[in-house]
Amino acid sequence: MDRKELMENIVKVLDDNKGMDIQALEITDLTSVADYFVIATGTSSTHVRALTEDVEDGISKLGVEPDHIEGKATGWILLDYGTVIVHIFTADMREHFNLEHLWADAKNVDISNIITE
Repeated sequence: MDRKELMENIVKVLDDNKGMDIQALEITDLTSVADYFVIATGTSSTHVRALTEDVEDGISKLGVEPDHIEGKATGWILLDYGTVIVHIFTADMREHFNLEHLWADAKNVDISNIITE
């Protein structure tokens, strides 16, 4: 599975499980850390944890495991899939850390064909 396909599958899992305000940023030209950030908000810490488990399970079924997971006991959980890093926040934590502002030079990826209304 290529990196774009991985990103799209992660977005789909988040959307299918009621992740909110999902965004994908292409960061290939800005850093060697990864090619994409996928950012989503959960309605509560419990929802953030559930979304994390949903992504882990859904992507694992496709044969891909995260290299690393951070923050399981916080309002910001990071799943590192190498080329794609997933950030799942509570609304307060997302507003506080404001990754979209920090990575303002990143390309916003059009995921409207994946997200359901």
